Amino acid sequence: MNPPRQRELGRGERVLPGIWRLRLPLPWPGVPHCNAWALAAGDGIVLVDTGMHEPGSLAHLERAMHMVDLRIEHVRLLVVTHAHADHFGQALPIVERAGCELWMNPNLAHARAYASDPDAVFRRRIEVARQSGVPSEPLDAYAERRKEQGTGVAGWVEPARDAVEGVTLETDHGAWRILETPGHAPSHVCIHLRGGRVLLSGDHLLGRVSLYYDYGWTPDPAREFLASLEKVDALDARLCLSGHGRPFTDVRAHVRANQRLVAERLQRVEQALAGGQLRTAYEIIPEVYDTQLTAATGAWWLGETLCYLTHLERAGRVERLDGEPEHWRAAA
Repeated sequence: MNPPRQRELGRGERVLPGIWRLRLPLPWPGVPHCNAWALAAGDGIVLVDTGMHEPGSLAHLERAMHMVDLRIEHVRLLVVTHAHADHFGQALPIVERAGCELWMNPNLAHARAYASDPDAVFRRRIEVARQSGVPSEPLDAYAERRKEQGTGVAGWVEPARDAVEGVTLETDHGAWRILETPGHAPSHVCIHLRGGRVLLSGDHLLGRVSLYYDYGWTPDPAREFLASLEKVDALDARLCLSGHGRPFTDVRAHVRANQRLVAERLQRVEQALAGGQLRTAYEIIPEVYDTQLTAATGAWWLGETLCYLTHLERAGRVERLDGEPEHWRAAA
């Protein structure tokens, strides 16, 4: 038996003069940490993202900040790249302690629903999984694990300003510009340092290609993600500061790798439905990802697969057949 994974501690490091990476622990297997970023701005900092809220999480943020001679009270502005718990979860205590504004994209239906009634969001996920052909046994196990988990969000904070296309924030490095980049989440934005060729990418681009979409909140998350990749590619950024993992420089290569993987998985979904056979989303997952489902990957891959099916349906390439469960087939 493998020993239990030792949880990380919050850590801070300087990446460039006036730009610090705050590495914050997460409780998820395979995703051990996320990044918040501190940008020097006059007598304080702009903080980008917050980490997840759970017991002891604020102490990890304070520890990471202390390592680079910063404090929460130095935060003059909090900007969130997207409203997932690991990037937004500690916004409430930060805003309360620092007395700062929060800027966030207004496409927040997914986040408001989760913050106001997480149990309802969870029941919706279970129903989507059941309609997609997931058997009762793994769904029951998933529901049991859910009882032991918190929401990861300390509480709701209403943004003081909408982080939308073209809005800028000022730092000692100059003006950073907001770019709306939905796909991973409806609320997702990237932040680009004009003239510095630096990109704060949130979870839109990561050091390793890892795809995830919020299913069911927008008409076509896969198409939105591909359009956002084209927008970021046009920036010609040379340094990417992402929401997980280390900074990286080959930004264009990462864009291309994401585009290739999306194209490959769309092709595999179509191949799984070739020949006119009817199949559920759950049935085709092993053929799309070359592996069997596990408790850790099941919900993630089901949502991604449903996004590809929706994308192909809107393109007229596959058809959805209502029923219990729902089936799919290649378009006639």
